[in-house]
Amino acid sequence: MILPLAALLTLVACGSTQTKPRTEAVVPVSSTENADAPVVYFTSNITPEGLLNIYNALGCKPEGKVGIKISTGESAKTGYLRPEFLAPLVKAVDGTLIECNTAYGGSRMKTADHRKAIAERGFEAVAPVDIMDEEGDLQIPVKDTKHIQYDIVGTHIQNYNFVINLAHFKGHAMGGFGGVLKNQSIGFASTSGKFYIHSAGESQDHWITAEQDAFLESMAAAAQAVADYFGPNIVYIDVMNNMSVDCDCDANPDKPRLADIGILASTDPVALDKACLDLVFNYPSQKGDDATALQKRINRQHGTHIIDYAVSIGLGSADYRIVNIDK
Repeated sequence: MILPLAALLTLVACGSTQTKPRTEAVVPVSSTENADAPVVYFTSNITPEGLLNIYNALGCKPEGKVGIKISTGESAKTGYLRPEFLAPLVKAVDGTLIECNTAYGGSRMKTADHRKAIAERGFEAVAPVDIMDEEGDLQIPVKDTKHIQYDIVGTHIQNYNFVINLAHFKGHAMGGFGGVLKNQSIGFASTSGKFYIHSAGESQDHWITAEQDAFLESMAAAAQAVADYFGPNIVYIDVMNNMSVDCDCDANPDKPRLADIGILASTDPVALDKACLDLVFNYPSQKGDDATALQKRINRQHGTHIIDYAVSIGLGSADYRIVNIDK
């Protein structure tokens, strides 16, 4: 169940161009008074400066080569995070944008096509972009072998010492929603790895549609494998803007029905996605600014199950404490 954890504060610009601006900003509140619960930082400032500020709030001091895991988007119509939005953060950490090829026909399944899409969207103007499975893939261990026996990721994962998992939070036709857990499981997986997760361990070379909970549980297991691979050297950011019911992997997504909310960040991916879900499910909808469609999409796919399962396998916490850096 999603607890009533949204609150209203005074107006802060959220940067939305998709819906009528709200007269009041929507911000998260803590789910617990437990001082040991993971912190989720929040800003309503959805700007390049706001992104850099919330990253800095995490107190990270990365060493070595830094990868910033993004989605390059299936078309310019989608809500993927734009290069100019990423630029100050990329510069601050001297980062490389990292991606993997997809597992469906489109603009990003083959490396050559993906490179063309990356260039067309302008990412190379702000940072080098590494397609991690461009030169093949490898298996990394999973703790939870209920469905998958390993995670299949691009070989270039070995090139990075520190990762910023930077996700655009929105809906998803198969997972219900996409946040940092999806960005770390499907997003880090090679083409073969994507087949493997979607099939809950049944195939590495073609589509098999697994039972829904098995698919979600496989995503959680794969996300945990990447978390274990990097240990403390990975952090998580969700950007809650342009929140269509459809993922950025859909070239023709439905338009967003609710206003932008803000940027949230944590060292705990489960707490972070849970805070975003709480905001969606307790959204104070009004005419022209309505979360109902996104709520229905998540419920249709039993999307919140990934949170429960991730907690059960020890990936993270469903409890969190909010620190609003705008105050």
